[in-house]
Amino acid sequence: MNKPMVAGAAIVVLGGLGLWYYLEGGTPHPATAVTSDISVMPPDASAIVHPVPAAEGAPPDMEHSDAELLTALPAAVGAGAVQDFLEHDNMIRRLVVTVDNIPRQKIPVDRRPVRRVGSAFHVEGDELHATLDPANFDRYKPYVTVVRNLDVPSFMKVYERFYPLLQRSYENLGYPKGYFNDRLVEAIDSLLATPQVDGPIELVRPNVMYEFADPTLESKPAGQKLMLRMGPDNAAAVKAKLTELRAALTAAPPH
Repeated sequence: MNKPMVAGAAIVVLGGLGLWYYLEGGTPHPATAVTSDISVMPPDASAIVHPVPAAEGAPPDMEHSDAELLTALPAAVGAGAVQDFLEHDNMIRRLVVTVDNIPRQKIPVDRRPVRRVGSAFHVEGDELHATLDPANFDRYKPYVTVVRNLDVPSFMKVYERFYPLLQRSYENLGYPKGYFNDRLVEAIDSLLATPQVDGPIELVRPNVMYEFADPTLESKPAGQKLMLRMGPDNAAAVKAKLTELRAALTAAPPH
């Protein structure tokens, strides 16, 4: 079962959210092209729903944004998390692509902002009747701890400072009239809408990767399927921080 990781709910990595979005320990799906689905296109920028306040001073330069982010992010997520968990190149692009794809069916693993967990994926039973092994939940705990400890006010300062670069990257992704912060809020809402499943989660293995046996669960967006795989306690902790982050992201009055 492929496990992309939490964020930009993780930027949700920018803020730590992204930090849990690529915990997959199994063989990854091949990288997929980032395409636009007209049914989920963000609103026109002329009708921004959740504007981001302008930060003081000139925005960072895209060419040097990786180095500047690596300097700025420790205040929000801690130096250890930045050093150990984040990919350190093309960070803006990775974050934007990940956030945009959280509500979709797949997240391109070659664009992930967070390093992959090395431990193996475990199931209970056999290939004829398998269920998700609760022992897998422990693999997510270091990342969920980062999310839980995210300092939202500090994150918002970083987010607002780098927002012009995030917006530019989002437009270059194929949304010239879209607004990145609105898409981030949509991604968070998708994660918060993850259903709670009581009891063991049954799996099937039609090919290399395990999938949810319940077609309703398997059809869920990639972000929601990750939330289900990380276990109810971890998911509850992530949802609590996402709720706090969403309130900060939507605090400015609409235009």
